[in-house]
Amino acid sequence: MDIFPKSLSPRGSANAVRKSLFYGKRSAEADINSSPIQAFKKSRDCSETGNKALPISLKNLLNHIEHAIETFELDDKVADGSRDYALPTIPGHHRDLRSISPEVMADVVNGRYTHVFSDVTIVDCRYPFEGGHIKGAVNLFTKDDVNALLDKPLNGDKRHVLIFHCEFSSERGPKMYRFLRSQDRELNKNQYPALLFPEVYLLHGGYKAFFNKFKV
Repeated sequence: MDIFPKSLSPRGSANAVRKSLFYGKRSAEADINSSPIQAFKKSRDCSETGNKALPISLKNLLNHIEHAIETFELDDKVADGSRDYALPTIPGHHRDLRSISPEVMADVVNGRYTHVFSDVTIVDCRYPFEGGHIKGAVNLFTKDDVNALLDKPLNGDKRHVLIFHCEFSSERGPKMYRFLRSQDRELNKNQYPALLFPEVYLLHGGYKAFFNKFKV
């Protein structure tokens, strides 16, 4: 199958604790060896120390968040805890993001996971140019473009997967991945941990690594 078509059709406040746990890069002061659940407990303990009369409703919310984080860590669930990740992942350069290999991407393009999920959007975050693209990808290179994904009507019964990448998946791809997740969290903050796109991946090594392995 030709996975490198010549052209690509373009398509058009959470608090600090939640932000540090669920999306974005950790602060410089964070212990890189500590797990999200340890960071959360430390933040919760500091809050309770500073306010002995913490409202019961807030305590319940904090306990719910703690349980959710533990579930995601131990069971390798997608970001809303509803199911396991469909694609095999690998350790990437961005510890807070789920990465897939170029080989897995090729399997996705060739339809080998259609029995697992019903829809996939490959998001190419590079600036538009005349060059190669992964077959079926859409070119979304601005925050407005990526944000528009959240306005797209989704079938609640369908499993829709997103895969982000840029040239090397070192800057724009990860940045847009995190932006979408933060916007999704904000949009669904009253239904936590619900998300429109709980299953999102980053192509490890970006288009460059994919092309080097599967160029035609």
